[in-house]
Formats: sequence, C-alpha cells, structure tokens
Amino acid sequence: MFFNGIKLTLIISVISIILGTLVGIVVYFLKTSRLAFGRIYPLRAVAFAFIETMRGTPVLLQVLVAYVLVSMSPNSSELPSNMVALIASISAISLNSSVYIAEIVRAGIQSVPRGQMEAARSLGMSHMMAMREIIMPQAIKNILPAIGNEFVAVIKGSSMAYVLGIAELTFTAKVVQGATYKGLEPLLISALFYLVLTFSMGRLVGWAERRMKASDSH
Repeated sequence: MFFNGIKLTLIISVISIILGTLVGIVVYFLKTSRLAFGRIYPLRAVAFAFIETMRGTPVLLQVLVAYVLVSMSPNSSELPSNMVALIASISAISLNSSVYIAEIVRAGIQSVPRGQMEAARSLGMSHMMAMREIIMPQAIKNILPAIGNEFVAVIKGSSMAYVLGIAELTFTAKVVQGATYKGLEPLLISALFYLVLTFSMGRLVGWAERRMKASDSH
C-alpha cells in the first residue's frame, strides 16, 4: 500500500515541478516585462499580484481553492472525483512552486555578467536572441541545481494532496492507521519514505552540480 502511495507522490511531484518550471519562466518574463503605458507596467503588476498571492497564502488553502475551481469547470462532471482532486492538487502545487522557480530563474540569469548581454547587443543581436543564444545557456547551469532543490520541496509539499483524498504517502499512512489501529507506526513509515525520497534527490542534485562545475573547469 505504501508503494502505491510513493508512486502517486512521485507522479504529483514530477508533473508539478515540470509545470511549475514552465509557469515560473513565464512569471519571470512578466516580472521583467518592459511593456509600459506611461509609468504603469501592467504585466509586472500581474506578476507581482500573482507572486504575493502565492507567497502570502497557505498551500493548503490554495489546494482547496483549486479543487473548487476545477470542480466548477464545464467538463468536471464527466471526470471521476479522484481525477478532479488530482488535477486540483497538481495545479495548486505547481502554481505555488512557480513563484519560487521564477526567482531561481532571475538569480540564474543575473549570475551571468552584464557585459555578456551588452556584447551580444553590440553584435546586432536582439534582446530575445541574446537571451536564447548567450545568456540562458550559461544561466542554466545555475538554474538546474536550484530547481532540483525546489523539487525536494515539492515532494514534501505534495502531502497537501491528502486533504482532497489523494492516496499519496500521507493519506496512505492515515488509511493504514485506520486499518491497523496503530497511531504512530504508519506515520513513522511514511516519514521514512519521505526522507528516502528527499535525501536521494538531494544527493542527485549535489552530484549534478559537481559535474557541472567540473565541466566548467575543463
């Protein structure tokens, strides 16, 4: 039973970090948008409101709101209730993660010396071309390890899906509690599995970071 919980935890986490990364990149570009009407930057305002909302409200509340919104969508009645809950959980967790990934992308890009962009523009490249061809290939080496660390946080955050009845690790522990009448042991087993997942991911991120640094030194 616990292994099914691990599988669902990983499914939620992997999909959430992928979607969170895609949304995070969009949020970064909205946050740094140069589109302006006078002194008003509408896209920056949208990004600011989104970031502050995600950071300033509990993840649990975000999961519950996502569930209500998904349930209200036109085709939700055609989906099984557990699928609606799964979609809502992934949506909330990925959106929450995206605001932190946007900051990771910003830090990664700013780690590239400013002169690189100036040199690219002096060669006739547009801003977007310089970002794509010059800046991002260098920034990605700083971004990827940090996203790996965010993935560890997402694995732990996936436990919030428990409130919607998703049978991930935390929910599985509660089911085992009810079946065995043991209060502590199922929770400790669940905690051990979370520890194994996050520790393994942390070691993998560290290994990847060392490999990237080694490739830079050659």
